[in-house]
Amino acid sequence: MQEKINKLIRPEIRELVAYSVPDAGNMIKLDAMENPWSWPDDMRNAWLDTLKSAEINRYPDPAARALQADMRRVMDVPDAAGVILGNGSDELIQMIIQAVAAPGRVVLAPVPTFVMYQQISQVAGMEFEAVPLQDDFSLDQDALLAAVAKCNPAVIFLAYPNNPTGNLFDADILHALLSCADGLVVIDEAYAPFTDASFMSRIGDYDNLLVLRTVSKMGLAGLRLGLLAGPPAWLEQIDKTRLPYNISVVNQLTGSFALRHADYFIGQAREIRSQRAQLLSGLQALSSLTVYPSEANFILFRTPAGRAAEIFEGLRAVGILIKNLDGSVAALRDCLRVTVGTPDENAAFLTALEPLLAGS
Repeated sequence: MQEKINKLIRPEIRELVAYSVPDAGNMIKLDAMENPWSWPDDMRNAWLDTLKSAEINRYPDPAARALQADMRRVMDVPDAAGVILGNGSDELIQMIIQAVAAPGRVVLAPVPTFVMYQQISQVAGMEFEAVPLQDDFSLDQDALLAAVAKCNPAVIFLAYPNNPTGNLFDADILHALLSCADGLVVIDEAYAPFTDASFMSRIGDYDNLLVLRTVSKMGLAGLRLGLLAGPPAWLEQIDKTRLPYNISVVNQLTGSFALRHADYFIGQAREIRSQRAQLLSGLQALSSLTVYPSEANFILFRTPAGRAAEIFEGLRAVGILIKNLDGSVAALRDCLRVTVGTPDENAAFLTALEPLLAGS
């Protein structure tokens, strides 16, 4: 069998490592940038009543028009912009890359960043150009613009705020990039609920600007629903890569129901911002850590040299799961990332962390 696999599966696919998600079991789950609150019973019961109207025997609206309208409204998409919905923003990233994929073409992104930009590029047979961030995880403008001039990338991805670092890139550098790039520039605003910065209103100012959004971070991670907005001429071409009926009947009904309750999720995002400030303060009080500022719903911090894995496992041992980034890329050496949870979860995390740092 292995001989046949080696013959049929492309070498670059065989070399990839599949995206891994650990089983959290009954642990306090602070590893995946999820909203920590479930829906109240009255809202959940109203949702279940809505699902009774689902025509499961029929194919869904292929364009998800009602849901599109709700997402445009809640996400302040400009009237002149086109919109495509995807099964999470991951599918939309895949569609963008598939639309431009050709031998010798390049996808570019600053790193460290969301790993799926590189993984999907490699699956599509495209080259990936990584431009290292500076030591404080800010953009290196000279290096970035030089890489664009050298590679002429078909697509540039910029997470805004960036994952896994949590910081916002300098908007002036992004504008400079949009002005000089020949290819598409995709601003991935997955963490939009936790920051006031956005490029959504600038769609149309640049003919190569696309903006990605998702409902995952606002409290609907289980729904798998993303939005791509941009000039209609670009989206008309990208939409040709979309599989038919990619947004199910249940997801369309659930998405529209949830977005009619957008104020509820906006309130939760405000609370997460407040908890983020308190968690940041608590981490900064632990003098042995380097804690990085965040405009997302997580915080990146660097442990004393060589201790990230030990501290990560120590937290797991007491039932708290965060993300160990040590060993992923050199820039994240000794780094751990914690999602902002409920007040009780954040307190439990800090209480468990302090003695682990004090240990030798």
